[in-house]
Amino acid sequence: MSMKKYISALLFFFFLLPMISVGQDTVKVSLESFIERGIENSGQIEYEQRKVSLANNQIDQAQAKRYLPKFELSTQHGVVPGVRSQTNLPEDEFYLDPELENDWENWAVFTRAEVSAIQPIFSWGALKNAVKAAKSAAVAAQKQFEKEKANLRLRLFELYQSYLLTNEILVLLDEAQSQIDRIERQIEEKQEEGAADFDESDLFKFKVFKSEFDIRAAEVREEAAMTQRIWNYVLNAEENTVYVPDTNFLDLVAEELREIDYYRSYALANRSEIDAIEAGIDAAEYGMKAQKQKNYPSLFIGLTGSFANTPNRPRQSNPFIINNSNYASGSFGFGIRQNLDFLSIQADINKGRIQYRQAKYLKAAAVDGIVLEINQAYKETSLSKVKVDKTDEAHITSKKWLRQEQLDYDFGMGDTKDLVDAMKKELELRVKLKREVFNFNNNIAELYRKSGLPILELSNQN
Repeated sequence: MSMKKYISALLFFFFLLPMISVGQDTVKVSLESFIERGIENSGQIEYEQRKVSLANNQIDQAQAKRYLPKFELSTQHGVVPGVRSQTNLPEDEFYLDPELENDWENWAVFTRAEVSAIQPIFSWGALKNAVKAAKSAAVAAQKQFEKEKANLRLRLFELYQSYLLTNEILVLLDEAQSQIDRIERQIEEKQEEGAADFDESDLFKFKVFKSEFDIRAAEVREEAAMTQRIWNYVLNAEENTVYVPDTNFLDLVAEELREIDYYRSYALANRSEIDAIEAGIDAAEYGMKAQKQKNYPSLFIGLTGSFANTPNRPRQSNPFIINNSNYASGSFGFGIRQNLDFLSIQADINKGRIQYRQAKYLKAAAVDGIVLEINQAYKETSLSKVKVDKTDEAHITSKKWLRQEQLDYDFGMGDTKDLVDAMKKELELRVKLKREVFNFNNNIAELYRKSGLPILELSNQN
């Protein structure tokens, strides 16, 4: 049985991350600090955070349309010739001179400024519903962000547990190596003494076992080195810093497994995915209402103003005669706006209805999916606990078996093959026990994630 099977979880998600140099300074990190720093250094979380910022920006844009959605200023500038009259008319009555002509020897700067503004007064709630839709969309984005953070917390929890598993297996390898060395010395002593119960085939079998053990030990140490590199990458460690867990032991988490109804009800009440979908339903409903209100006319206040000045072109005194290069005018009043493209409006309304129904169906599908996930996660966790208990019982029995075979061998009544078999089985069960503890911790963490429970509530027993 390959040792890789016991630590394959080390290769999840992060196995593609680049490797960095490991330094000499050692810093112990708690599970909570590890998860917190891993989230802070995650590019994926930063990416999801920008989605929330964009959703909040949509709120600002929707609110901005409620106040002076149109407020424009335009200016024109140029150089124009003056005017010349051969009559004795005053400058403000030049419009009465039919022979008025340009004065090409008199040039001046022309300036015109025009301003226009519109303020909605009544739109049947269309603008208000548009703001509500944007706010609901922002809530959905925030809940989606919380979902991604929860998923990352679970992966970081598993990575932390992987480091503990690796440490435990390394300790087991060192203890097993001591036992192997002691048995090897005993076999060599029997060989040198020419003991009657010495069998050459037992020596060969032992050497084969030792070589296989050395291969597995090398695999575990390489996996441990890779885990360390992953840790330093996730924590953004400096070149001379190595991060390690604040405990060396992989124990069962302290939380007891409750009834499945507890996890199911908590999930349906607290899963961020459901909150996001509910916010999406609200956004679709408000958006649909805003579309319906486009069928009705809206009331607004309008303001326009225009001013032009050219020094060599005098303003005229008659209000019906405007000199486009030198004048001032303004207007203010109420207006009604009606979109007459009713077919397009109806198509948009139908689209909104479809999106609203789709969001409601999505919630029903999400609830079904969550219930199935809870059942699956609960089954895996329950089975893991049984495996931990039964493997622990088997390990206790294997220790008694190994102790008995060792005593028999020391008194010359034992068999090398039986001793090696007992030692192999005891080592396999010790590794399997730690693997089952690792699986249980990860499975209950997965159950917590599926239930919407905080993973940081889980802690290893001391």
